[in-house]
Amino acid sequence: MASPSQRESQRLFDYFAIIGLSPDASLEPDHLQGEVVVLPPLERSYKGRVLGYYPDHAPTAMPFDHHAVQMLCLPRGLQFRTQKHVLEPRFHPFLVTKEDGSRAYGFAYVFFEEVNSKQICTAMHTLQSVYLTEMSSSHAKASSGATPSRDTRSLPRQFRLSAPKSPAALHFYDITKDQLFVTKCIALVGQHPYVLSARKFLKGLYRFFIQCESSGVSLESHVYNLLYEVPAPPPGRCVAFSCVGRMHICYRPTSHEVPLFEYSLRDFFMGLGVESVVQLLTCVLLENQVILVSSDYDKLMLVAESISALIFPFVWQHVYVPILPTSLHHFLDAPVPFIMGLQCAQDSRDTIQIPNEANLCLVDVDEGTVEVPEDLPQFPHRSDFVQELTQLLHKWDIPSGKLDRNLNEHHSQYKYRRRRKFSWSHDSDSGVSSTEGSMCGSHSSITSLPSTTVASSTSPSHGISNSSRIPYLDPLNLSPQLREITAIAKKAGVYEFDEADRIRKEKDGDILDELKFTNAVREVFLNRFVHMFCAYDHFVIQPSCQETDMEQWLSCRESMQNFDKATFLSDQPEAHLPFLSRFIESQMFTTLVDNKILSNWGKHDTNLRIFDLRIRLLRERYDDSLVRTPSYEPCTTIRETEQILEKRLSHIDYRAPAPQPMDPQAESCTQFNPGHFPLLDRIALNKEPHNKKRSSHAWRRRERQERHLEHTGLTSDQRDRVMHDVKAKLQPKLADMSPAHMAQTNWKFVEQLLRECKTRTKRMLVEKMGSEAVELGHGEGSLVGVEENTLIASLCDLLERVWAHGLQSKQGKSALWSHLLNYQELEECSDSSKPINPNFLSPDLSTMALETESAPASPTKSPSNTNSLRKKSLQERWPSDRSIEKRSKQSESGVPSLRPLPISVTFDMRNVLAMTEIKTHIGYARAWVRLSLEKKVLSKHLTSLLSDSELLRNLYKRYAFLRCDDEKEQFLSYLLSLNAVDYFCYTNTYTSTIVPYRVVIFPSRKSSGASTSANAWVSLGGTIGQTNNIPVPRGQVELVFQHKNLGLLTTLRIGHDNTGMSPKWMVEHVLVRNEVTGHTWKFPCGRWLGRGIDDGSLERILVGELVPCHVTSDDLVESCRTPPRCRSPNVPGPRRSDLRLSIPDIQQHLGDSVNNLVKYFYKPEKERGSLTLLLCGDFGLVCCLEQVFSYGFKSTRFFGKNLYLWDYFERMHQHFEVVLREEMEREQLTGIGKDSQHYTLTSMAEFVSLVSRINASSSQLGKDDKFQLFVCLAARAHLLHRIMLPLHRSPVTSHMYEEHAYLRDPQLVKDLINVLSALNEFDIVLESSLTRGID
Repeated sequence: MASPSQRESQRLFDYFAIIGLSPDASLEPDHLQGEVVVLPPLERSYKGRVLGYYPDHAPTAMPFDHHAVQMLCLPRGLQFRTQKHVLEPRFHPFLVTKEDGSRAYGFAYVFFEEVNSKQICTAMHTLQSVYLTEMSSSHAKASSGATPSRDTRSLPRQFRLSAPKSPAALHFYDITKDQLFVTKCIALVGQHPYVLSARKFLKGLYRFFIQCESSGVSLESHVYNLLYEVPAPPPGRCVAFSCVGRMHICYRPTSHEVPLFEYSLRDFFMGLGVESVVQLLTCVLLENQVILVSSDYDKLMLVAESISALIFPFVWQHVYVPILPTSLHHFLDAPVPFIMGLQCAQDSRDTIQIPNEANLCLVDVDEGTVEVPEDLPQFPHRSDFVQELTQLLHKWDIPSGKLDRNLNEHHSQYKYRRRRKFSWSHDSDSGVSSTEGSMCGSHSSITSLPSTTVASSTSPSHGISNSSRIPYLDPLNLSPQLREITAIAKKAGVYEFDEADRIRKEKDGDILDELKFTNAVREVFLNRFVHMFCAYDHFVIQPSCQETDMEQWLSCRESMQNFDKATFLSDQPEAHLPFLSRFIESQMFTTLVDNKILSNWGKHDTNLRIFDLRIRLLRERYDDSLVRTPSYEPCTTIRETEQILEKRLSHIDYRAPAPQPMDPQAESCTQFNPGHFPLLDRIALNKEPHNKKRSSHAWRRRERQERHLEHTGLTSDQRDRVMHDVKAKLQPKLADMSPAHMAQTNWKFVEQLLRECKTRTKRMLVEKMGSEAVELGHGEGSLVGVEENTLIASLCDLLERVWAHGLQSKQGKSALWSHLLNYQELEECSDSSKPINPNFLSPDLSTMALETESAPASPTKSPSNTNSLRKKSLQERWPSDRSIEKRSKQSESGVPSLRPLPISVTFDMRNVLAMTEIKTHIGYARAWVRLSLEKKVLSKHLTSLLSDSELLRNLYKRYAFLRCDDEKEQFLSYLLSLNAVDYFCYTNTYTSTIVPYRVVIFPSRKSSGASTSANAWVSLGGTIGQTNNIPVPRGQVELVFQHKNLGLLTTLRIGHDNTGMSPKWMVEHVLVRNEVTGHTWKFPCGRWLGRGIDDGSLERILVGELVPCHVTSDDLVESCRTPPRCRSPNVPGPRRSDLRLSIPDIQQHLGDSVNNLVKYFYKPEKERGSLTLLLCGDFGLVCCLEQVFSYGFKSTRFFGKNLYLWDYFERMHQHFEVVLREEMEREQLTGIGKDSQHYTLTSMAEFVSLVSRINASSSQLGKDDKFQLFVCLAARAHLLHRIMLPLHRSPVTSHMYEEHAYLRDPQLVKDLINVLSALNEFDIVLESSLTRGID
């Protein structure tokens, strides 16, 4: 027999409360609501109290919180109104959250009662008189300065009450003419969010109180029946009970279904629209601050609870206050994520000052607008997700007026004021507005327009409409005068109230459709999260449960990494990374991962269990351990869950008894003061029922049966065990089959793997080749444009499936990595000539796993031993500086060499194990595959891995895919085809890993420039980052350093400080190699570094080119031993002037360079190459313009130093300064400017500014490098084509150029301007290594 406390815990609701004005209390202002001096008395807030609550104590429920219930039932305190206002009851839910995170769900029904207390009416009249006196006095003082003072006590114009329907008349209370009304509230508090049940009961109870005639069933009877005789349905059950004369059905989902939710998602989407909902969802998932603004408390709860339910299985972990009382508005200054709801009249929102926070999301529920942070990333598959939701709304005939709104355009008629610190004026807290028409919006938690007015004035697309919740004109919700007329009409038979009941019953018939729509929407959102995180558990870093207990894990939780973020992100499409990289750092995702780890100790989270069940069903559907769904897949579980819902609601498991008359001594409803909701009989409502044994016995028996079925049928562990046993009995033992029978049995699976391998490698090749592959007939158009990262992740999944087929025993989560570890150990044993442990190759290889799901690693393969390669220093994996120095001395003629990197499986494994950001087996395997694919050795590595037949026999069964020789060869040949294209999937994915770089400098062979006494340095720049200046050891030309991944290298800066006896240094080439991927970049130089030689540069900016992989190290070194251009260092002049191209050749090269730049910007971003190479590389834009400026340039001088192009630019700089100065002086004298020359003068001014900035910031750069910098910056500023004509017309050009020069030919200059104008439409973004900090 259940104890009373256990019976108490099954209540549908725990408490019933009455909140209002105490009969014996005075009119006391609520000071927590703010200052009230400037407000009329009818707009002020007054202190209310809990008049009564029943029962006194519920043993298993939270203690009744008087303060919280009073504050949330009446968030603005008591409000007084007169008969001139619209007095309509309103319903709103609320939440009471305790410090321990437990919640109580409250439901309030607020209505107005007439005030009969003469003391209260007199006090209100006195306050009104004092207020009018103060206002008239302040008006007289304000007008005394402008007009002569007169002895008058007249009121300001806005307070004259000559017009009874004026807005000011609504704020005035006349004790002789007006009836005074005050708010009162009846409320339910419980542990379950049964919103529909509470709404129907409270409305019905209030209607019963208004209609109450002689009846044996009193208010106490209905309240007692709900609190004691209506149990909360257990999971998977349905309960029917009498809700004040009308039957109502409530149910509770099982532990394997989405949690209970009874708010109207129909109203939610009608009010905000799909676009706004998705934007709000993104803000909530990224844990931004969210402020909801509405004039209705019910709408605030609707939006807050709806978005909280739609993020399932995740749970909001921060401050959550859907209804923020006025006294707690200072909470909006909290520097933490929050969701808070603010009630505010629509006509007073221009006075609201919203915090000016960068991560703030502002939702105007009434207007249906959402203002999001500027840097908000896009939700994954956003357009497809919006389309699916839109189609769902159309299917259910829901208006879509807001579905295509552009969220960057705010259609509201007001704008919130932004500020840094929050301060609220009491104007926004006033209970009424200045006009009668907007009175409903002022405090719509209490009053609003009738439903007919709302329906006619508010379209479905403008905010969340109230008409959906009040579909008929209820005469009982009108003013007292109309209620009296309605009562007379009813007695005369003119009005039939049964018609209203009939309409309401028809509305109840739509509850099932409402629940179906809510279920469909929640399934769509859950399906999106299931597909986004279908493989999340593979990246969870599980602790060893046998070595670590839950308390130890919790104690060091903050210092541990529980999720392999780098590997998870490496599998995601690039377009989704901005959102996912921020989301996996959120508290809600961290909590989900923590709950996953805690499930190892038997502490299961309900949300996580449901989420894992959906993921398991998805994997069974695809028959894949790691599901890859690069394309958008709509929800397919809506119909299945709808059938469960229909079946449950069609069968009522328990019918609660109807309310019975109370003890005859208890007062009946007719004995109470009419029009005033009474306090109930406390004694009667504290008596527990005594005749529940018979009904509860059958109920508990059905509940035990249901729990047993759920336990045996849906528990994942038992289900997997039973399915494994059944499959073991039904399937034949393949190990005992003949080879022919075995091949026939497994051929279907093997054929499927081969087909998948062929398809995926083909898609990867077509994706890299782009649209040209389709034109050549190598693939279909649908294959082009698929995310490269997704295809590589799919290849990793395919490799995992291949290596997992036919295993003797599972080792960790990655079969491929386990095989690699076994291979590595064999290689190490053979290298060191150590005997192999005979137990090592036994069929039971579980002890060899680095990371098992249930058992810890064995001592022979402990984490410290396994990851010992992480601790290897740089000198152990790559040669040290001493070895470099020794090898350099031994090399021929002192020329540096570049030793090739080893090509082996174990070498790449050591590099992968050195990555500190990877924590799981799957992460290591994916990194190894990506590295091998980038190095074009994947097929070669796998061939070496599978060449050990003895290891294969011990790891895999006879029928395994890897032991089928013919299929294995085809599989490897498909992978070999991937070497035809270049991948940078390792470099571009692991952007935070530490990479060693080897720099080899090739100085001149001549002794005069082969070495330098100065302190040399280098600095590398790539697509991801840039290094600081790295010193080069004196006397050495080779160094190795570690740095965060720089991406694909583009530039190298080399220089020195010009110190010592012989600082001049001639550098021919510089080679830089990534010691992990093996990529080598060649940076040609061929210039001097030092003052007094060449152009006097102490620093050179070199642009690198990636060396093809087929070029051997010896060939590369041999090519670097000769200067990049056959010219003597002693011959001055531009570095490319020796080419001596003709004018047609110069035009051809210039046109090609500009065309290459145009093609660069028209290509998809993933297919673009290096912009720096197109600008500064050989025959790039800088090279071609240098030929243009060098043609006909008088560089050679008989006396003095030879001239460089930058000397010409500096003279043009001086000339333009003089021209600009003269023009400015002329304008000052005449006051007239030349509009025709404005374009030319502007270009001159930009030229002067740019040259000045280059000279000021680049003191160590040589003249040729300054020219290169000028061309790059001018191209970015779109100045090149505009400055050519002023240069052509300048007398400096005539003086420094020959007659046949390129710049002196008008037609050639005109053609040059036309060619360079093609770059105007593009935004050129330069690397920081090129700009040198010049903005």
